[in-house]
Amino acid sequence: MADQTRVPASRRVTINTVAKAAGVSIATVSRVMSGSSSVTPDLAARVHKVADELSYRPSTAARGLVLGSLRNMGVILPDLANAYFFDVVKQMHHGATADGYRMLVADYSGDAADELATALDLLGQVDGLVLLSSRIPTSGLKDLAKQSTPVLLVNRVELEVDLPMVAVDNFTPMMQLCGHLAKLGHRRIVYVKGSDLAWQNRERWRAIEMAKVLGIEATAVPSDGTIEGGYDVVEEALTHEPTALVCFNDLTALGVISKLRERGLRVPEDISVTGFDDIDMARHLAPRLTTVVSPKIDLGDQAWSLMRAALNNETTTSPPLIPADVVIRESTGPASS
Repeated sequence: MADQTRVPASRRVTINTVAKAAGVSIATVSRVMSGSSSVTPDLAARVHKVADELSYRPSTAARGLVLGSLRNMGVILPDLANAYFFDVVKQMHHGATADGYRMLVADYSGDAADELATALDLLGQVDGLVLLSSRIPTSGLKDLAKQSTPVLLVNRVELEVDLPMVAVDNFTPMMQLCGHLAKLGHRRIVYVKGSDLAWQNRERWRAIEMAKVLGIEATAVPSDGTIEGGYDVVEEALTHEPTALVCFNDLTALGVISKLRERGLRVPEDISVTGFDDIDMARHLAPRLTTVVSPKIDLGDQAWSLMRAALNNETTTSPPLIPADVVIRESTGPASS
């Protein structure tokens, strides 16, 4: 007798195919595949047997409609090329996978309006949305807070926005970094900025401005947090005759050091350079980079913990800022005369 569950290889197996082969309704197959307890064990076993024989794989989206959950988690970040963001997302991914979620990761042009548009597009495809180092104006964040899909801010603090948020302390370690430079005799520094839209950039510059109590005079030059951006701005930075260049992040510092070498300037003998984040490359430069060790694993873990609570409709309070430590390496030395 021919196997009634066999179908031609060229024909796509659908839920309707399984229903016909098992002699049940499409609704019954849907309930079985979604794990519904309303189907008897014997009938569920029969449907699963037929589905296995046909190599049927149910649509995740269709299952999501039945279960009320897509099991998708969205993450939007400013720059996929930045290793710092990769490490944070990777740690969140560990928690998401353990809880049965897959992550959909997207970046954007760097424009705040583009980020908001991307967020709104993703809301219908995910159970929760993580905004990593978001640049969306507070008005846009308030609109997102009104949505039914949970939204989490990571590495940004906005007290007037009703969203869960977790961030690393940027102000304190930057003050400590300035204190280190002051002890080495540095008085004129240039801050090579990140995006003006980035909360971290604002916090780091706020600390540098406060460092005037340490006798430091600081000037800021615009950049964008990338290697090329750091490289391109060195000529402008040097017009201010600094003894140290304080970079928004490690990527910026990489570009700065590269350009300084081309100019024949030695680091740190002629000019000191600092970064922020402590990405892997920071420890393998020559000279190795003085920077701030941002606790990426802790940040990713706390971020997923907050998102899990939001998905479960649990009331939570945002944790305090996660501390970060300065690490002194060979890229800083006594101020040159």
